[in-house]
This record gives sequence, C-alpha cells and structure tokens, in this order.
Amino acid sequence: MSKGSTAHHDGEGVGRRDLIKRSAAIALVAAPGSGLLSACASSGGSGQNKAKGGEKTAKNPLGVGADAGMEFVLFDGGFGKEYAEDAVKVYQKGFPKAKVKFAATQKIQSTLQPRFNQGNPPDLIDNSGAEQMDMGVLVGKNQLADLTPLLDAASYDDPSKKVRDTLRPGIVEMGQFDGQPVWILYYAYTVYGAWYSRKALDSLDAEYPETWDQMLAVCAKAKKKGMAGWTYAGKYPYYIPFSLYPMIGKVGGREVLDAIDNLEPNAWKHPAVKACFEAYYELYKKGYVLKGTPGLDHIQSQTAWAKGEALFIPNGSWVENESANVIPADFDLAVSAPTGIDSSDKMPFGTIWASGGEPFIVPAKAANARGGMEQLRIMLSEASSRNFTSKVKSLTAFNGGTDGISLTPGLKSGVAALDKAGDNVVNPRLQDWYVQLQKEKIGVGGLGEMMAGRLTPAEAIKKIQGFADEAAKDSSIKHYKHQ
Repeated sequence: MSKGSTAHHDGEGVGRRDLIKRSAAIALVAAPGSGLLSACASSGGSGQNKAKGGEKTAKNPLGVGADAGMEFVLFDGGFGKEYAEDAVKVYQKGFPKAKVKFAATQKIQSTLQPRFNQGNPPDLIDNSGAEQMDMGVLVGKNQLADLTPLLDAASYDDPSKKVRDTLRPGIVEMGQFDGQPVWILYYAYTVYGAWYSRKALDSLDAEYPETWDQMLAVCAKAKKKGMAGWTYAGKYPYYIPFSLYPMIGKVGGREVLDAIDNLEPNAWKHPAVKACFEAYYELYKKGYVLKGTPGLDHIQSQTAWAKGEALFIPNGSWVENESANVIPADFDLAVSAPTGIDSSDKMPFGTIWASGGEPFIVPAKAANARGGMEQLRIMLSEASSRNFTSKVKSLTAFNGGTDGISLTPGLKSGVAALDKAGDNVVNPRLQDWYVQLQKEKIGVGGLGEMMAGRLTPAEAIKKIQGFADEAAKDSSIKHYKHQ
C-alpha cells in the first residue's frame, strides 16, 4: 500500500475531493521532501509582486517571462514525484534564465494555506492528499486563477490544436463549479468498475456477465468452487458506488445520476435506483458476498480478492499498484463496465465511470501564474503523459500517450474499457461535490448497512433520500448543479 493512501481513511481533515484523489494512491511513495517548502512558507508579507510577462510566440503561447521565477508544489502521494521532476526539467530547458523551485509534501493545507492568506502562494499546486485544501472555499474566496488561457493555448505537440482539444472526456467540466470558468485541471484519469482476474473467470468457464441473471449465475458457479462472487471495502463502503453508480446510469440513463447529484427531491426513489439496489442486495441474500466483508478495510478486501477468495471487487484503477504485492503474476487483472439488469436498460453494456483525479491549481495571487500554466501545458504533452503512464500505471488527462508503452494488464484493460464505452462515460459528482454525504451517510450509513443485511433496499433508499434532502436544505453547504 502506498503511503499516500493511508491518509485517505483518517476521517479527519478530509478534503472536498477525497474520493477522487484516491486515484493518487497507486504507487510507492518517496519520502516527503518538504524542506524547501517550509523555508518558502516562512516568508511573511501581505502579497507579492507579479512577474513580468514575455512575448507570446509559437513556442511561448502563454507569454511567460524569460527570467520569471516559477514555484511548483506537488502532493507527495501515490504517484511519487519523479514524473513532476521530469516535467520541471523540460520547463527549465525552455526558460533557462528562470529560477525554478520544486518541492513535494504530504501536508498541502498546513504548509500552503498560510501562504494563501499572506498573498504569496506558489505558482502551481497539486492540491491532493488528506490535507487537501477545500476547492469550494478556494473558489468562493476568489483565490484561484481561471485556467481558460491554458485551455485555449496551443497544445505542446501540435500548434494547430488547443490544449482543451487534447483532453479526455469530462476533464474540462470537472474543473468547473456551476459551469463557471475552469479553476482546476485534473491530471490523472481513473477508470472505475468491477475488477477481476481473467484467469479466475476462465477457471469457471464463464464470460464477464452483461445482465444480472448472468451475474448471479457466475456467482453461483464461483460459490460451488469455494469462491465468493464479491467482496468490497466493508469499512469504507463508499467504494461500492464505483460499480453501483454507473450501473444506475446504465439502467436509468444519465439523467438519474444528474438528479442524484443535484440533490433533487425523490431522486433516489427512481425505479433504476430501486432495481440496482435490489440487485446488489441479492448478492448478500444469496450468500455471494465474501463472509466477513463488512469488517474488512480496502487493503484487506483487495488482498482477499487477489488471493482468489472472491471474484469481483468494485474499485478504481489505482488498485493495480496498490495491490501489486499481493496480485499473483498470472492473475491477468481486468476491469469491466458494470453488469446491467437486462436489455431494457437505457444505456448499452460498456457504460463506465471514468473521471479525472489529482487536481492541479494556479493561485490567483501567484507571482507567475503564466509560468504555472506553462508547466501544466508541458505536463499535458504526449512525452510527459507517456512518462507518467509508464512510471505509475495510470492514464493522464491527455487523450493519448499510451502508444509504444508496454501496458500492464489492468491499464491495458482500462484503455480497452474506455474504447468500448466511447461516449458512454458517466461521471457522478457526489463524491467531489458532497464528500461527507457521499462517504459517511450514503456510503457507510446506507449502502454499507444494506450490504451487511441490516437494511432492506427499500429502507436504504428511504434513509439515503433523507440524507440527500438534509444536505439540500443545509444552508452551510455550498450546492452545485449540472448545467
């Protein structure tokens, strides 16, 4: 397990996008390098002078000043820091007269919030980890720069294409709040779904099930061979939505997920929600969930699954590296879009949840905001994207960058799942708009209780709708809606 991922379950100081940033927890971490950061943070002052810009050219479309200093602070989490250090070298080569500072830390908020307050923040920040600064607060206080200039700049590899035209589906929208300017650029790209061993499925002489009747039949086969059909992170049941939410979207259409995200009255009472909850509850009722699962954390459930004790687990693409030390060499890891109910589903089989992770921001009061955006433009080049993917087994926001790389089984499967999905990619926003509602209430209080057999589907739906209604009426919570 990566050091970066341990903090994601503390329950204390959890940031707005805690779950999305779990996609950061997929590789071993270098020790935090926060020495430089501490030194920077100690400088006082109520503001800083803006760096002079340079001439806008084909190679410098953002007009970065040739000798303007640039400071980049990275979350030292599951992705490590090597990919960012490599991208910084490219920046330094492009601006040899500029003094570039780079530092990595796991303590983003405690180190950087004082600098925001003093008016001297860095130029680029990877705002992730358990100490992630609350995005809604930063946006609400006008502390972030609009990234539209970056998105409209010529892409690093092809001057005829804008940066925005090189990004994967949903990346631009995810960085918006209420359809306003883009404040955040999510660099990683996570594929969610049901993860399994192709070898295990082959041993049952079974194909991945596309309908729920087929799913139950596969689980029955597994049970006869002493293997559970499913397990999940029982202590953190907000992992269950990684396959359940896209299933709801598949069965009822995107508008059902949008209504849920919008906290609309009775959104959880939609027939598609009822059908999917009843389907999952059937796994419990028929004894197809690994015994003891409600007491397992994410690592324990992943380990049991990797050892062949269960066939399927709902998870994100970070699982490949997070469980690398327990997944057997011949496991043949794969991910699939969720199984549906039947042919009456609104969306086709292959509908999957995929979305951005690892949020990068440029502070509004950055001395060299142009430089921060230029560093991101470099990171969104094909070369930087390939470097990231080959080193940490994750896709990036750049729509490509996998050619010529020897993809690991899970990553290869994720790419294939995205290809199959085409435009049928959904992105539920509850987990980054309403962290507490999604995790503690819907996840632990609703889904966790239902899957442990302590609530019926009808009771779980009633309870969850109540939680959503409370959140909708709570004036202390900033509310968001799909545009």
